[in-house]
Amino acid sequence: MTAAPNRLALFDCDGTLVDSQANICRAMEDCFATARLDPPPREAIRRIVGLSLVPAIAQLLPQGEARQHELLAEDYKRAFHAMRSNGALDPEPLFDGVADAIETLDANGWLLGVATGKSDRGLGLILAHHGLAHRFVTLQTADRHPSKPHPSMIETAMAEAGASPETTAMIGDTSFDMAMARAAGTHAVGVAWGYHTMHELREAGAGHVVENAAALPAHLEAL
Repeated sequence: MTAAPNRLALFDCDGTLVDSQANICRAMEDCFATARLDPPPREAIRRIVGLSLVPAIAQLLPQGEARQHELLAEDYKRAFHAMRSNGALDPEPLFDGVADAIETLDANGWLLGVATGKSDRGLGLILAHHGLAHRFVTLQTADRHPSKPHPSMIETAMAEAGASPETTAMIGDTSFDMAMARAAGTHAVGVAWGYHTMHELREAGAGHVVENAAALPAHLEAL
């Protein structure tokens, strides 16, 4: 007899689990300045959070060539590494209620995962800092997948967790997350505390938008 698929709650990281916009904006401003380019406004930078690095920079500098985008991405990595090495990173706090929501979902039998545009190293440091690494059974990053909204991250996470599209919820704060969920055939659950508006989340395919993390476990149980 075939076992029933597991339930999987798959989280985005930046803008969903943690508020990391300050460091992302500073590193992006630094890499543009290094290239002697006018840095994008912070509102524009926040809007590309969640994409993999080269596609994100391509959106910020659409007139640039592919090689220029790649060089800027390398400068961004160097800037972020320097900030980390110098102890200059701003705090990247969990959003209110996220830790409790994760604990409740875990206790209720949900398997947990992450699908993020961050690198393996960056995600690992965040989860270790907040003592959450042991909660997640599958971690998917930009190091091993095409950028969102390609469904590769979700498809691999489901395979690793023994879940199906019907038993998987992708939880994120951007239209990229919602479009990725739709492409993978999973539930698309937007969160209102991140970097895209509730309207944008719904336009991108969110079936539900949760206004605070405390409501998330009950909301997923009702799917």
